[in-house]
Amino acid sequence: MRTDPRIEGLLRELAPQVLGSLVRRHGQFDACEDAVQEALLAAAIQWADKGVPDNPRSWLTTVASRRLVDEWRSESARRRRQETAAVLDLPAQGQAYDQDDTLALLFLCCHPSLAVPSQLALTLRAVGGLTTAEIAKAFMVPEATMAQRISRAKERIRSAGVPFGPPPSAEREERLRVVLQVLYLIFNEGYFTSAGADLQRSDLTAEAIRLARMLHQLMPMEGEAAGLLALMLLTDARRAARTEADGSIVPLAEQRRDLWSKEKIEEGVALLTRTLGSVQVGPYQLQAAIAAVHDEAATAEETDWPQILALYGALEQVSPAPVVTLNRAVAVAMVHGPRAGLALLGTLETDARMANNHRLEAVRGHLLEMAGDVDAAKQSYRKAARMTASLPEQRYLALKAARLD
Repeated sequence: MRTDPRIEGLLRELAPQVLGSLVRRHGQFDACEDAVQEALLAAAIQWADKGVPDNPRSWLTTVASRRLVDEWRSESARRRRQETAAVLDLPAQGQAYDQDDTLALLFLCCHPSLAVPSQLALTLRAVGGLTTAEIAKAFMVPEATMAQRISRAKERIRSAGVPFGPPPSAEREERLRVVLQVLYLIFNEGYFTSAGADLQRSDLTAEAIRLARMLHQLMPMEGEAAGLLALMLLTDARRAARTEADGSIVPLAEQRRDLWSKEKIEEGVALLTRTLGSVQVGPYQLQAAIAAVHDEAATAEETDWPQILALYGALEQVSPAPVVTLNRAVAVAMVHGPRAGLALLGTLETDARMANNHRLEAVRGHLLEMAGDVDAAKQSYRKAARMTASLPEQRYLALKAARLD
């Protein structure tokens, strides 16, 4: 049975709210998550037949709560949870929890006690509403492997006694940083798929944008939440122009800009306009500003590279990282010439974090080609092609090298 897309969208929106309510009231994340999944399945079946109830969130909360109580009152569970079951107070239909605990749930899934892969998986499962099979497909691992990862993450939260609710004020800034990073990683995995036959996974980028939009709505005064959403929109705006019909990569300078999404560009620029200058500038706002400069150029030749270079300089001050230096090297080459860019690129030679990153060799090949050093450029392109697990990037880099023969 195929779920009505409108019902499916509503269930995905309500799922984290209902799960957050149950976890806040009862604890035991894993049991609550199972109960919510059962309620979602029941809703998908019943709502398609009888229509969406007047208060769908209340309906889901009530059904999930009953499933939870049924489990806890079963013979085997009663022996394990007598004390918990004794104090359960099941809400009547229509008495759903008014508080939206989605943000607290997001903080819980991104708790620092979890490894990054577990944070990603748990966020997509509990907050994003993706199935284990969908998450496994997105990260190209067997479903059983992903199920174990999610199960271990939930057990880690339980055994660590992680409290449900907003983080203490002393931890808030660092915990928000982790939440933003997790959403950023989800988007990047969708936009720059690290392995396989596809260059991008639009399902992951769309989910990352949805979650970032939700976070911005929940925390409208957080500049970096707005900056992350703007960055995603301004980047995803180019998605339709990134590949040819056969899936081959089209570099930014050669993309048809009439295919870019004007709506996403306008929304992203508007978000930046509202936040830049009014809050402390962070790395996501700066990256979004760089994306906006690219998106607002009518042609590649009209790109304001000096402004991009200045923004990368600011980004390197705020959030130094080898990838930032890598991108700044391109901007340096566009402003001061390829040899200057190559000189900056050379500072990354001994950085262990870039040892297995094919983008370093790909950028080196590009700058060497700009400088007219054809033989060295071919070597770098071929080396980069061997290093990446992405089939579209392998083909693109190999073709770049072949065209220099």
